[in-house]
Amino acid sequence: MQRFAGKVILITGAASGIGEAAAYRLAEEGGKVFCTDINEDALNEAVEKVKKQGGEATARRLDISSESDVNACIADCISTYGQLDAVVNMAGVLRFDNCHELALSDWQRVIDVNLTGTFLLCKAVLPELLKTKGNIVNAASTASLSGLPWGTAYSASKGAVLAMTRTIAVEYAKRGVRANCVCPGDISTNMAANVTFPADADMSLLGRISSLSGPKEPSVVAGVIAMLASDDGIHITGEHIRVDGGTLS
Repeated sequence: MQRFAGKVILITGAASGIGEAAAYRLAEEGGKVFCTDINEDALNEAVEKVKKQGGEATARRLDISSESDVNACIADCISTYGQLDAVVNMAGVLRFDNCHELALSDWQRVIDVNLTGTFLLCKAVLPELLKTKGNIVNAASTASLSGLPWGTAYSASKGAVLAMTRTIAVEYAKRGVRANCVCPGDISTNMAANVTFPADADMSLLGRISSLSGPKEPSVVAGVIAMLASDDGIHITGEHIRVDGGTLS
């Protein structure tokens, strides 16, 4: 299946987790993937894996919270491939804190990356997507739909991403651009594995974020992203799709 033959896809957070899995999947389906992440070493390794599997990929370091870097990144993508057909916006950070102990600087960092960074990317790519009648797939989360204990900043950022994506979908639908979200839950990623919980956390609350079938690999989300970003999703916009093994069912 070559749903992305002749297409160029920009992916953020491509050094690991869902972003990396999306890069593999979309390149496997014939897409040219312009891969970005702030972790340059891991990003280069991921892109080399894509190339070894026969895919076409380019690596570029990106600080998604910097408007100047985002704008320069889009210019580099267009300079490299001449067009942009889809954006897979998976860059993000996660932390767990008691709300009353959450430092403003830590709150701001999560908002800067997860929400402001997603906005900056969408703003910068929309002029290019209008040319190609392209689409955006943003990373929300089950945390945007249900309470995530100790996830005040993360949940706020993802809820806002979901609302913003719906707004973009409505605003640009008649001009041929689609925008959707994936809402992953209970996915095994480095980001999720490396977080720490408050010392007094009631771990019984983790049942709220555990799937019925157990955690899954990022590739299960990449498959949904591929559907949304391809013409198979041509009549889907302003939607969120949970990939959570029934967590919120």
